[in-house]
Amino acid sequence: MSISQYIKVIGRGKQGARALTREQASDLFGQVLDRTVTDLEVGGFCLAMRIKGETPEEMAGFLDATYQRLNHLPATDRPLVVLPSYNGARKLPVLTPLLALLLAREGLPVLVHGTPTESSRIFASEVLQVLDIHALTAIKTIANGEVAFASTELLCPGLKQLLDVRRAVGLRNSGHSLVKIMNPCLGKSLIVSSYTHPEYAVSMAQIFELIQANALLLRGTEGEVVADARRTPHMEAFIAGKRFVLQEAQPGTLPTVPDLAKTIDAASTAAYIQAVMAGQQAVPGSIARQVEHILQLVSKL
Repeated sequence: MSISQYIKVIGRGKQGARALTREQASDLFGQVLDRTVTDLEVGGFCLAMRIKGETPEEMAGFLDATYQRLNHLPATDRPLVVLPSYNGARKLPVLTPLLALLLAREGLPVLVHGTPTESSRIFASEVLQVLDIHALTAIKTIANGEVAFASTELLCPGLKQLLDVRRAVGLRNSGHSLVKIMNPCLGKSLIVSSYTHPEYAVSMAQIFELIQANALLLRGTEGEVVADARRTPHMEAFIAGKRFVLQEAQPGTLPTVPDLAKTIDAASTAAYIQAVMAGQQAVPGSIARQVEHILQLVSKL
């Protein structure tokens, strides 16, 4: 069906809009990723879904379309830990690379994927580059104990184009939600995902249950998937879609707050991470527990 017919269904405002079936959502999103539609139609889709909100069935359909076009990474020896990184640092250092390195030190293959979505933030890719972990130029198998970074454009060029629409219209779209639940690997894997607002915790959990995902879900640091070093966050797990609580949130901030990097620039953040990995600085307690939970979940896959 043409995209204009779908926009008529989803674009009638919050009260008048109707949800698409999973199959319809897949067809619509496939047209957006393939860019067989105009920029105006893409903008109409983005704004309509922003107002209406995605249902779990629609997000599952969007994932179906993405997986049909994704450059998947081959299966790994041990389960691959997937760390989507799209929010970056605004006030606090982006410590997603630290989480990745701590997991790799435990012998796990780790994939960080992402792309800069704003001009005013520091992104994990910049920190990784300072740490001499450069973006992949081709799809490859990730080894045990290796951290690899894949740009969204390498994984799915159409998805990167959709994310870039934010720079034109100033609003997030369905693509920004999708990349946080996307699994780029063909083999066994665990997606570590985060949310920024409580309502997303509910919707993302419903999607993970529907698609029978293996995942860890938490309220991360400024939208990143790494636990906030200043507090103990609530963490939930999904094994083949079955949901259970790993850790209850501790109210307020921790009694002792780690001595983080003083500034959020890539060089300072990388230096702090190197000090932690060398044992010169303690691993923040909440991140250490997150690593333990991930190791526990991986052992179940």
